[in-house]
Amino acid sequence: MPSASASYRTVLRTSGAAAFFVPAAVGRLGIAMTGIGIVWLVHARTGSYAAAGLVTGGFAVADAVAGPQIGRLVDRFGQARVLPIALGAHAGGVALLLTGAVPDLVAGVLVGATLPQLSALSAARWSALLSGERAAALPTAFALEALANGVSYMAGPALVSVLGAAGRPGAGVLLAAALVVGGGLALAAQRRTVPPLTGRAERRHAGRALLRSAFLRQVALGLALGVFFGAMQVSVAAYAVGRGTPDAAAVLYVAFNCTNLVGGWAYGAWRHGGSPRRRQAAAAACLTLASLPLTFLDAPPGVGVTLALTGLAVPVLLILASVLTESSVPRAVLTQAFTWGNSASAAGSAGAAAVAGRMVDAGGAHSGFGVAAGAALVMTILALGGLRDSNPDVPKPSAPAETTEPNPPAPRRDSSTGSAPGTPSASVAPSGNSNGRRR
Repeated sequence: MPSASASYRTVLRTSGAAAFFVPAAVGRLGIAMTGIGIVWLVHARTGSYAAAGLVTGGFAVADAVAGPQIGRLVDRFGQARVLPIALGAHAGGVALLLTGAVPDLVAGVLVGATLPQLSALSAARWSALLSGERAAALPTAFALEALANGVSYMAGPALVSVLGAAGRPGAGVLLAAALVVGGGLALAAQRRTVPPLTGRAERRHAGRALLRSAFLRQVALGLALGVFFGAMQVSVAAYAVGRGTPDAAAVLYVAFNCTNLVGGWAYGAWRHGGSPRRRQAAAAACLTLASLPLTFLDAPPGVGVTLALTGLAVPVLLILASVLTESSVPRAVLTQAFTWGNSASAAGSAGAAAVAGRMVDAGGAHSGFGVAAGAALVMTILALGGLRDSNPDVPKPSAPAETTEPNPPAPRRDSSTGSAPGTPSASVAPSGNSNGRRR
């Protein structure tokens, strides 16, 4: 297996890749800071966690509902035209929240409804850039995206909490908005790697792919993965508090997040071959088996090790969901497809937090972990069902273009290998470089 550094370096050295990946990563850091920033700001203003939770919930629901609609507009008009408008509206919503010019809930909904899902836009660019004979590098590119997301959601909330604890709760929201708007505008300025647009008739025909079982299965899997995350967050905190050691929650979260990064990093460096669907089913089964002991373990070391094991499987599922989403829909609706997956995960996480909370109140932390294990089992069933899916016919252009005209279609990639039919995936890239993705 080639070294991880060589794998990621090779992908980032693809012409134009770093120029869009870096600003998208900066913007994602801001996105990761926004929700917790709202909590700090509204609590400081009202003195009520209930009010803060209500506003944050409104923000999350609006983000999940509006995300696919922004993605649809991007697929129709292009990132360069839609992003500046969305970012301007987002800045306006943040200004309303900071000044208190409208009720906090209204402002929170506006902030969420105008927040572009930069990870979906970046993933769509990777798909356009690494098409045709370079498609085998997509798993590594999507692993890079997963790593950026993981780092953002580790560092972002911590940074906002430091600002809030220092008595500057509004600074977290302001900094988050600056990163989102700045990163998003820099991304929009990179026109050379913008995915090519398609005609209205092609978009209408391509939209039918969003109703196919192969794509809907990935959305459902994203929903279940969101349930897993939401239940884990509540259950880990409840476990630590229930043992009288609330500080242990931070250590347990670190164990999960660190192995999450390690798992994504290692998978991205691996030379991929075989069927992504089989690997997805195997990763979901491993996550289920790793989660089950949490429903009865009591000793902190055992819980910590088990959480670490679950963290290894999660990024693999995320990466493979991106790979299979990318291969199941035409490029004409690809941004929208990625945002549907992200929105499903966010909705699952929000709903699971409430359900797991009730379960914890009724039966303790182990009941909450049972919700997470159940979600992992659902993922396994969905992934196993996907083994029967046929390879969809979704031709994509061979390279991105600066014009709005679609490129000539390249040979259809076999979604089970990520390469053109008849082309061994191992031969796509030079020796010593990794190839291959998630969601």
